[in-house]
Amino acid sequence: MKIKAYIALAIAALLMAACSHIDEDEQLIYVKPAPVARSVLIEDFTGQRCVNCPNAAQEIEKLIEQYGEDAIVAVSIHSGPLGFHTNARFYGLSTDVGDNYYNHWNLEFQPVGLIDRGSPVEFTAWGTQVRDELQKTAPVEIDLSTTLDGDNASIHAAVKGVDGDTDGKLQLWIVEDNITAFQMMPDGTRNDSYVHRHVFRAAVNGEWGSDLSVKEGYTTEQDHSIALSEEWKKENLHVVAFVYNAKGVLQVTKAPVVKAPVVEGE
Repeated sequence: MKIKAYIALAIAALLMAACSHIDEDEQLIYVKPAPVARSVLIEDFTGQRCVNCPNAAQEIEKLIEQYGEDAIVAVSIHSGPLGFHTNARFYGLSTDVGDNYYNHWNLEFQPVGLIDRGSPVEFTAWGTQVRDELQKTAPVEIDLSTTLDGDNASIHAAVKGVDGDTDGKLQLWIVEDNITAFQMMPDGTRNDSYVHRHVFRAAVNGEWGSDLSVKEGYTTEQDHSIALSEEWKKENLHVVAFVYNAKGVLQVTKAPVVKAPVVEGE
C-alpha cells in the first residue's frame, strides 16, 4: 500500500511540473458570453393632426401587452407635415430633431414606423416585423443607469460585446410618457384630453449618437448628461438607449430618469 501511495505522489508531482511549463495564456480557456435576448425598437412617426395615428398607438400597446415592456421599446416621434409645434393656442409635441429624422428617412405618410431601423412600414405590418426581430439574439448587451442632480440628468451606459466585435453608434434619447395634449381622432374630431405615450423629447448625445466600438467579451462605457426642460415631468421620463449600425438596431433598452421609491417589505 505504501508503494502505491508513493507512486501516486510521484505521478502528481510530474503532472504539476508539466503544468508549470505551460504559458499562462495557454492555461486560460475562453468562454463565450451567453446569448442575449433581443429587444425591439419601434420608431413611430406620428403627429397630432394625423387622424389615423391613434390606431398606430393602439397597435403599440397591443404589442407591449403581448411581448412585455422589456421586449418592446417604443418611441413616438412627432414630426412631419401632420406633426404640430406649440403655438399661442395649443401645446405641440413636434421637435426640430424629430422633423430631421422624418426627412432623413424620406418618409411620405403618417403613421409609419421603423422596426429596428428596417424599411419604413405601415402600422398594420408592425406585428409581423416585431415577431421576426424577437426571434434573433443581440450581439451586444446594454446596462443603463441614470442619476438626477436638480434639472441635470447624468446617464451611464455600459455596452458589452456578446457575439462578435461590434462597431456602430450608441444613441441616447429622452422619452416622456403620459402627456395630455390635443390629438385628431379617426372620426375627425379633436380630443383635447388625449394621453400621448412614449413621446420623443430630445437626443442626449447628438442626433445620430456617439461612436461605439466593443469587442466580444469586453465592455465599453460612456457617460453623457442633459439639462431637462421645465416642461417635462421628471417622474414620467425615461432614457432610451440603443446600439445601431448599417445592419439596423442591434439592441435597445430603457431606464427611468427618476427611480421608483422602494417600498418597505418588498
